[in-house]
Amino acid sequence: MELIEAVVLAVRAQKPAVLPFDTVYGLAADPYHEQATRRLYELKGRDESRPSALVAASVDYLLECVPELRAHIAAPARALLPGPVTLILHNPARRFRWLTGPNPDAIGVRVPRLDGLAAEALQRLGAVVATSANRPGGPDPRRLADVPENILAGAGAVLDGGVLPGTPSTVVDLTGAEPRIVREGALTAEEVLDRLAAAVRSS
Repeated sequence: MELIEAVVLAVRAQKPAVLPFDTVYGLAADPYHEQATRRLYELKGRDESRPSALVAASVDYLLECVPELRAHIAAPARALLPGPVTLILHNPARRFRWLTGPNPDAIGVRVPRLDGLAAEALQRLGAVVATSANRPGGPDPRRLADVPENILAGAGAVLDGGVLPGTPSTVVDLTGAEPRIVREGALTAEEVLDRLAAAVRSS
């Protein structure tokens, strides 16, 4: 519980934290304050024009964060989440503009499938902004030892989740007329499209 409390206190103090997700180790921060996101980008060395994902503890919490999505995207989101998928969705109210990069009309979202301490920490926080805990272009960190030393040293808290799968999330753009696979990762493009088609048939 002390480890979870350390993560929660760090994020609420607008300091980045290193967390194990269902794909790779990630660098997480408070999504509700622009300064916290800027600190995350600075620690990672990430260009502030690059978008990052809003990561929620559950689909229900995600829809509380971006309530405009309820009418149109709830079924596709539940078909893929929780799981190792990042969805790019319409953001009509332009929420969390400091996460979206140059296009505030779209937002990337995730609901990872977690257990143990990582699940408890995210449940306490509700949502974070997150990106992989590596330098831009560097290898995806599968183990805590793979996270660059400067990121570990600069984080307000670090949670060790052991060895992770090591493959980043599959990124799916749902802002167009048809789903578009932006990056194939932990979930195959075929599986993503099959689940989305099933969601459409059952809706």
